[in-house]
Amino acid sequence: MAGESQLITVIVNRGFANDVMDAARKAGATGGTILHARGTGKPEDEKFFGITIVPEKEQLLIIADNATAEKIKTAISNLDILKEPGIGIIFSLPIIEMKTLGE
Repeated sequence: MAGESQLITVIVNRGFANDVMDAARKAGATGGTILHARGTGKPEDEKFFGITIVPEKEQLLIIADNATAEKIKTAISNLDILKEPGIGIIFSLPIIEMKTLGE
């Protein structure tokens, strides 16, 4: 039914996705998708020989029912490796409709 699940999105610096997914699984996630991503860069970003270094990111997408989603978000937010400012972001969106493909 509509509104009973959430899409949790976590964007972290490259190299942290597996730790985030481990925490999510321990909190009840049955799986997730990890995508390679990159930051958009801003004028004050670090430059190397005149070339802006764009930070590499990993984006995790996890679908869970509302109760489990809250546990997952708490577990991820409490990871010690994510306590440093600017290391990542987590947010969730309600799933209005979801259908499996191939049936």
